[in-house]
Amino acid sequence: MKTVMPVTLSPNSLPEGAPAGSVPAGIGSKAAQSGEKKDAGSLREAHIKRIIILISGRGSNMQAILEAGLPVEIAAVISNKPEAKGLEVAAQHGIATAVVDHRQHASREQFDAALAEKIDSFQPDLVVLAGFMRILTEGFVNRYQGRLINIHPALLPAFPGLDTHEKALQEGVRIHGCTVHFVTPTVDHGPIISQAAVPVLPDDTPDALAARVLEQEHLTYPEAIRWFAEGRIRLEHGRVKSDILQASAPALRSPWAA
Repeated sequence: MKTVMPVTLSPNSLPEGAPAGSVPAGIGSKAAQSGEKKDAGSLREAHIKRIIILISGRGSNMQAILEAGLPVEIAAVISNKPEAKGLEVAAQHGIATAVVDHRQHASREQFDAALAEKIDSFQPDLVVLAGFMRILTEGFVNRYQGRLINIHPALLPAFPGLDTHEKALQEGVRIHGCTVHFVTPTVDHGPIISQAAVPVLPDDTPDALAARVLEQEHLTYPEAIRWFAEGRIRLEHGRVKSDILQASAPALRSPWAA
C-alpha cells in the first residue's frame, strides 16, 4: 500500500533548529530543552507567556505540549476529574496540578465560575483545552476571549461534536484531520489557527483513523501555541492573521493511485 504523507493545511512554518541547553523550573517541562540565544526581536512579546492546560482524561495532547520545549511557562494543569490520568503525567513533569470537580457543583454556571477562579489564580495569558470534555458557558468563553484555544479531531467546520472519526467513515470522506481554533460560545467553532489533514484509507476503522489524526494533533497543537507565545498570530474581525511564512506543500489527494 502506498504511504501518503499528511499535509498541514494552514499555516505552516519551516522547521526550527533543535534547541540546546535547559530551561528554568516551570518553563515548558522538565523534559523540555531550550535556552538557545534568540536574535533581537525573535520573540514579539517582552515576557514569557503563562499558559494553563485543561484536561479531562489521559492528556496525550497535554503531554505533547509539555515535551515540545515551547517558549512558555506552563503554570498548571487543571482537570474536572480527580481520576484523570493526565494529572499524574503533569506531576511527573514537575507541573502544578489542580482539580475543580464538576460533580461538586449544582449547575454548569457554578462550575464554570469555580473553574475561572482557579484559572485566574495563575494569571495565565492563554488557556489551552486539551481533551477537556465540558461544554463551557458563554460567560466563561467571553471571559477568556482571544486567549482560549482548542483542538478538535476533524477538519472544522466539518464534523463538530463527538465521534468525529465514525462520522468521517460513515460519510465516506477521503480526507480527515484536526483543527486548532480560538474558542467561541458555539461548540467546536471559532477562528481557525491551523489544520492538518490525513488520508482516509479503504480499510480504516475509527480507531485506526483516530490514531493517524492524533499523530498530527501532537504536532499541530504545540506549533500553534508556539505561534501564540511568539506573538505571530492575532485576531482581526473574527479571522486569524499571522506573519508566518507559508511553506509550500503538495496537495493531498485521496485515494492516491499506486
